Amino acid sequence: MSQITYPRERTALLLVDPYNDFLSEGGMVFPRIKPIADEVGLLDNLRQLDGAVRAAGIQVVIVPHRRWEPGDYEDWDHPNPTQRLIMQRHSFARGEWGGEWHPDLAPKPGDLIAQEHWGQSGFANTNLDFLLEQKGVTHVIVVGLLANTCIESTARFAMELGYHVTLVRDATAAFSHDMMHAAHELNGPTYAHSILTTKEAIAALPAASHSKETVK
Repeated sequence: MSQITYPRERTALLLVDPYNDFLSEGGMVFPRIKPIADEVGLLDNLRQLDGAVRAAGIQVVIVPHRRWEPGDYEDWDHPNPTQRLIMQRHSFARGEWGGEWHPDLAPKPGDLIAQEHWGQSGFANTNLDFLLEQKGVTHVIVVGLLANTCIESTARFAMELGYHVTLVRDATAAFSHDMMHAAHELNGPTYAHSILTTKEAIAALPAASHSKETVK
């Protein structure tokens, strides 16, 4: 693994879809990711990484999926398979518990919240790129759910826009080992600048910040 550093003022953690439906017991989608999530220590790793980037003074950006509302996708010409499932199961429903933030990963003062994405990329048809540009961000660390859908699509789009992209293999999950393997061993190396573990990512962060000084 090549040595990598994350400039404090030019790095952001993109936390994708930290909803109860994905991350909490009783969540609508949680049973499907639970085996992989438990195996990789997903929640503990997300908590540790979230705390470490905040201690380092790095910007946190919440990148949320569209919260389902009655009528969503129903008159679309060709909703994709995931959108059809959302129509059926009403996952991430606005105003319901499943569409609320997991309590340990809810936005905090100073965080940015991008517009909700309708598909899989957090950049497509949202203001995410604009928000990052306004903060001077050049490096993004992409974590959350799911490894082979919204994480991969968001991270690929970030690469296309010129960002330095890091994936964190144990700060995400998917429905199967094959999906995780594809995300990190087959597809990730074609676009990500770095694929790390949570421990490696935290070790590469700048030292805890008690000021707004930029680390070069």
